[in-house]
Amino acid sequence: MAQKKEEKLNLDTILFKCRDILRQARNSGSFFEKRDMMLTLVFLRFIGEKFEDGVENLRKTLIEKGLNPDDEEIRAAFFDDATFTDGTYNLPVEARWSTIINTPAPNLNVALDAALHGIAASSKQLKGCFIEGTFTTRNLAPNDIKKIVDEVNKITHKAFGEEKDLIGRVYEYFLKEFAVNATKEEGEYYTPHDVVQLIAAMIEPFDGTLYDPCCGSGGMFIQSAELVKAKQGDISRINIYGQEKEPATYRLAKMNLALRGISHNLGEMSDSSFTHDLHRGLYFNYIMANPPFNLKGWYDENLKNDARWSDYATPPESNANSAWILHILSHMKPLDGVAGFLLANGALGDSDTVEIRKKLIQNDKIEAIIILPRELFITTDISVTLWILNQNKKGGSYHGRNLRNREHEILFIDLRTWTENPVKGENKKKVRLITEQIQKVADIYHTWQSQGTDGTKYEVSELYRSVSMGEIEKQGWSLIPSKYIEFIDHDLDIDFHAEMSRIQMEMRDVLAQEKQAQRLLEYAFRGIGYEL
Repeated sequence: MAQKKEEKLNLDTILFKCRDILRQARNSGSFFEKRDMMLTLVFLRFIGEKFEDGVENLRKTLIEKGLNPDDEEIRAAFFDDATFTDGTYNLPVEARWSTIINTPAPNLNVALDAALHGIAASSKQLKGCFIEGTFTTRNLAPNDIKKIVDEVNKITHKAFGEEKDLIGRVYEYFLKEFAVNATKEEGEYYTPHDVVQLIAAMIEPFDGTLYDPCCGSGGMFIQSAELVKAKQGDISRINIYGQEKEPATYRLAKMNLALRGISHNLGEMSDSSFTHDLHRGLYFNYIMANPPFNLKGWYDENLKNDARWSDYATPPESNANSAWILHILSHMKPLDGVAGFLLANGALGDSDTVEIRKKLIQNDKIEAIIILPRELFITTDISVTLWILNQNKKGGSYHGRNLRNREHEILFIDLRTWTENPVKGENKKKVRLITEQIQKVADIYHTWQSQGTDGTKYEVSELYRSVSMGEIEKQGWSLIPSKYIEFIDHDLDIDFHAEMSRIQMEMRDVLAQEKQAQRLLEYAFRGIGYEL
């Protein structure tokens, strides 16, 4: 008898099963409660997996040193209160995944909350990552909670890769599948890995301080840390600061960073970067952000004369796009701060923010504008632009490169036609930027910055162009790339007479074939006694 082929693990399939169980389960709660329950389970799974790996590595180290890890005295000295050097947390027995997965179904809700309490009591940094009592409050039926725990047990870094931001992917999945407002402009968005790669490849946040004023699930930090390790090998050279308004997402970010052993300061609570800036007065080397697009309801009367826009103009209450720009600018180190962030395309030419744009351009804060392919995001169809701000466009040394003076110049790049790499298996059309494309954009930008480049002649039709401030002024201070990058009308290259002759020939061939088919049909029907 043929052996049954082993089913390949697929993260979306596992999460779909969990979602289905939660939808049918009694007391599973709202979308946010379902999402938080799943994320907390995944957190327990991952932190448990990391602990198990830490113990296994410790055993190997002891054996290499000629010690027996099963000896009682050795166990007491090294394992009872284990210290790990890679950011792994020493979990109490009740919080270990091996304890949870072996707990009988009727006791699982209580066991899971005992695990959360044990973690919060034993680690100051992990306290606040989750809501204690999550599982006993919901009190899912034993069969339901057991099925979900068994599915989550399949989600491991061993199966899906250590480098992946799996908690971020779980977060993205539940945004996509559950959120009512997931396609609206004000919804929450998980920044795709390739977009983070693009921002990081351009501004190179490899040392110093990194800040995200709307850090969401912490995905920017996680993916940036992986890129830092790939380039420099030491994430301890980066100090991470962030802020997040939504309490559940704030807890998720703390979970995500704690799991990776990444030192961070997200403030003591969740709160709005506009009305309660938790890092006021601090300036950062790098800023990376994906603010909520076209955010409404951000404004407060106390912000009318806020110092962040005192040198510009008060951003319109109807939309926070320009408020994000000025907030980010206020936290950039005055001499050499660099920022890369995403905004909806409306910020490029809105009539009610023209004075803010004008001053940003005149003050030489904007370095590059990169319009992205429309289908990069799963949870929104909105068109998006990557902005690069730079406090130093005068030139000098930067990450081993000699930069020229780029004052009164802005580089425009248009990637809207880069849609040749579709992502398979999604419910809607989605594309991605591959590594070679990301490197190409970074090279265009870095070459433009570098000594020896003539900004007045730096352009490729339909892709990029360096533009002077004088030309931008003539366009009414618009930052819409299509106003500056030449697009060729390829229809002008067509020989219409030849093309029409070709079409007419094809039409005659089609008609001839149709007549031939009609004649054959007539003969066939006559052969069996029918007249047409």
